[in-house]
Amino acid sequence: MSAFTVAGTIVNIFERSFFTGEIVVENGKIAAIKNLAPASEPLPGPFVLPGFTDAHVHIESSMLVPSEFAKLAVVHGTVSTISDPHEIANVCGMKGVEFMIENGKTVPFKFNFGAPSCVPATNFETAGATLTAADVRTLLERDDVLYLSEMMNFPGVLHGDEEVMKKIKAAHELGKPVDGHAPGLRPPLSDQYIAAGISTDHECFTAEEALDKLKSGMKIIIREGSAAKNFEALIDLIDTHAHMLMFCSDDKHPDSLVEGHINQLCARAVAKGKNVFDVLQAACVNPVLHYNTNTGLLRPGDAADFIVVEDLHQFKVLQTYVQGMLVAENGQSLIQTKKATAINQFHCDEKTVHEFEFNLNRFGTADEENFEQVYVIEALDGQIITNKLKEPISSFSVNNGIINANTEKDLLYMVVVNRYQNAPVAKCFVKNFGLKKGAIASSVAHDSHNIIAVGVDAESIARAVNLIVKENGGVSAADEHSEHILPLPVAGLMSADDGYKIAADYSRLDRLAKEMGSSLSAPYMTLSFMALLVIPHLKLSDCGLFDGDAFQLV
Repeated sequence: MSAFTVAGTIVNIFERSFFTGEIVVENGKIAAIKNLAPASEPLPGPFVLPGFTDAHVHIESSMLVPSEFAKLAVVHGTVSTISDPHEIANVCGMKGVEFMIENGKTVPFKFNFGAPSCVPATNFETAGATLTAADVRTLLERDDVLYLSEMMNFPGVLHGDEEVMKKIKAAHELGKPVDGHAPGLRPPLSDQYIAAGISTDHECFTAEEALDKLKSGMKIIIREGSAAKNFEALIDLIDTHAHMLMFCSDDKHPDSLVEGHINQLCARAVAKGKNVFDVLQAACVNPVLHYNTNTGLLRPGDAADFIVVEDLHQFKVLQTYVQGMLVAENGQSLIQTKKATAINQFHCDEKTVHEFEFNLNRFGTADEENFEQVYVIEALDGQIITNKLKEPISSFSVNNGIINANTEKDLLYMVVVNRYQNAPVAKCFVKNFGLKKGAIASSVAHDSHNIIAVGVDAESIARAVNLIVKENGGVSAADEHSEHILPLPVAGLMSADDGYKIAADYSRLDRLAKEMGSSLSAPYMTLSFMALLVIPHLKLSDCGLFDGDAFQLV
């Protein structure tokens, strides 16, 4: 690789200074940084700074294999991610993790994978694989696995579960950090959780919760994904705790990734008056130091992983370099990818309409006043937590013992279908999806990734689900007049096709869901979290309704 130079206003985050300078790159590393003159006011562009790192992301949620994710991300100045392959591990186990690592190595991008800590996530759902403490240690012993991924089983930590503690101990013995996942956990329980050696959390709903955890030494990751959005609640913490904060997307659908990534959070923070060095500390520096990655931070001897931006307000990226290679320029990705071979695990048959009917005998319950009610999951736009409601049977019409959805009150059918074997369909009612006709379905359903669907009637749900069964994975929409599907043949989670094509195809499905009545900002992403049992308060697994507070099936 020949030597070259890049000139501009250099942003030195460590010294919190600017200067007019030149970066000398040789053999993929920064050979020298020349300070040519003090920066004048107003600061002239372009600006050269370290590339962005997403501090916690499930690549699978982009519906793209790692190489295609990289193609889109570099356009926005992202040069590395802290990637948790938890989703594919729940489907394909160790082979899935290996697939992600090896596919990521085919492109100039730094993925920094972790060892999934919770496969399966709980014992109250059917997953496709199990990773034991021994499996996790095997992964952690690899040089290309940098940390123990989010420890979602916080009850297991609090109660000293043997397998859970073995996984944490393995990470500590190997000198690798442990990621946390403890939504809503407050002192003294959060203190106990952190004392087990868990170093981060990306699940804080409020600034008060985040402050509790910061005081106990935990680093907080501010999340802004396609569905879960905590930026507004947490960003003011950067004024006092910049050295303890990072930015992440966690779960980002392909259409959102085309629009932007960590650069968007930087722009929003600066627009709120936050100090640009504090913002870049969180966006560029803190993840690299915390996870000990080999991502360069614009210092002599570092890997040449840096970006050139037009200004420090919008952070429009002009060029992105990874290991000295120009991988994006003026909004165009220069990464070349090869189509990956799919791996999967999908073993259920097509379903009949009858299997999706809601029988009164199953869903009716009687309280002390003999007033029949049904549980309802209330989805919340922009959040992955849900509310637990009860609705009287009088809110529904009942015909021949079958309870019908009520579109006027937005009380819709929701189902989870076991994709790993033929089994009875789990059913409940859900509020706030807003569909007036048809159904939407997905085999992206955290964390076990069974098929999840919401709709106005059993017929529409059957059509949407069976589209996915036929393709061994995907996201779909169906009504009485039409059927649409985006196939996801890689573990039922991802496509190996061109990332921009998948983003366009997904955007069409997103529009269809909204034309069918959904008012959610990201209907499919919200749907994917309705089976995430480790997040309060009420969810649905293939085994039935689950109370996240009591941590048991209803």
